[in-house]
Amino acid sequence: MFWLDFSWFVDSIFIFVLALIIDLVLGEYPDRIHPTIGIGKIIAYLRRKAKSANASVERANGVLMAVVAILVVVLPVFVLLFWLRLSFGSIPYIVVGAVLFKATFAVSGMGQYTKPIAVALKKGDLAGARKWLPYIVRRDPSTLGERQLISAAVESIAESTTDGITAPFFYFALFGVAGAFGYRVVNTLDSMVGYRNVEYRNIGWFSAKLDTLTNYVPSRLTAYLMVAAAFLLGEDWRESWRILQRDKHKTASPNAGYTISAMAGALKIQLEKQGFYTLGDDHGVISPDDIGKALRVMTLTAVLFGLVVVLPVLALRVYVVGL
Repeated sequence: MFWLDFSWFVDSIFIFVLALIIDLVLGEYPDRIHPTIGIGKIIAYLRRKAKSANASVERANGVLMAVVAILVVVLPVFVLLFWLRLSFGSIPYIVVGAVLFKATFAVSGMGQYTKPIAVALKKGDLAGARKWLPYIVRRDPSTLGERQLISAAVESIAESTTDGITAPFFYFALFGVAGAFGYRVVNTLDSMVGYRNVEYRNIGWFSAKLDTLTNYVPSRLTAYLMVAAAFLLGEDWRESWRILQRDKHKTASPNAGYTISAMAGALKIQLEKQGFYTLGDDHGVISPDDIGKALRVMTLTAVLFGLVVVLPVLALRVYVVGL
């Protein structure tokens, strides 16, 4: 029995490492085959069905929409991988599991959209930098100057460290590939319907609450590991710690402020979403190079999360099952 448990532990490590390799070598999957695009289509279909003239019915439908979306995605993933391991052994299970797991996170993908912003700004090409911004944030790029463009890119990198990398890692460690997909559905639901406007405040309230709940632990673990990453990279880890403690609650989201403030402190820059928040101290210098620095902090934070959180949680699961 212990050997079976231990073999599952080894398989999970192989899935995790192979998925990381796929991410670093191939980057993001093309949209036409990306599972997240399929998740979005499922949510879009359910969203239309959830609409109602009755606010109470619409709120109830919002709960049902989220539950159905999660089950429709998670159950097939779980059944497929269970069947593969049971019928064909570890190798097909590991390969398919890694290919699927990679779709739930993006380490190199953030660089694909933010590095061109830095390159354009170094050339003084504001228009070129603005063209890339809609890929990562919903702000109107036409109103932003160089400082605001850099800030938006760094903020996106910091926040995406959690919802684009470490949160899927966390739920993979707890519940396997299916758990990572469950998180990805929740996060996609929030991005599509988790707004307080008239159109979505009823059908999206549950999705927004669920996203806040699922990010609660990962965002905090990620922020403190980001301070450690700053130390290892020679960035200002003391400032990262100080700004994290001071500014972590300044965002509307109870989670986003953690990693954004930790990143602001690490790079000794001020990050601002005009009209919403200002995190970090203004030391008078912010440059396109800060985007590259933020990407390095993000990447090392992801590695540390794998070592400090994912591997111990996987090992703990084996220990608990073996009791």
